[in-house]
Amino acid sequence: MQMKHLIIFALVGMVALLGFNLINGNQREKDREAVISDAGSEQSPDTALPNTDDVESGSVDVASQPLGKQPKAILDNATAKIDQAQEADKERLDQMSNTQ
Repeated sequence: MQMKHLIIFALVGMVALLGFNLINGNQREKDREAVISDAGSEQSPDTALPNTDDVESGSVDVASQPLGKQPKAILDNATAKIDQAQEADKERLDQMSNTQ
């Protein structure tokens, strides 16, 4: 195969790959917009926040929270667990002091 044919073949291949990437990128963008619009219609921003009952009981599922709310959900969950541990520790100390 001559060098000229090889260069033409490479250029045609690059153009085909570029076209494929453009078409595939547009399809992904459409899919992404559809997912975002579906998620937005299913959940309002108010319902995305965890209930205060869930936070107090420490049962907030962080993975189910949207990415923007996950850091707050992690902090709320950790705070609830710390509060529970402090309450349990305080109760144990009260029991120890009552028995003595």
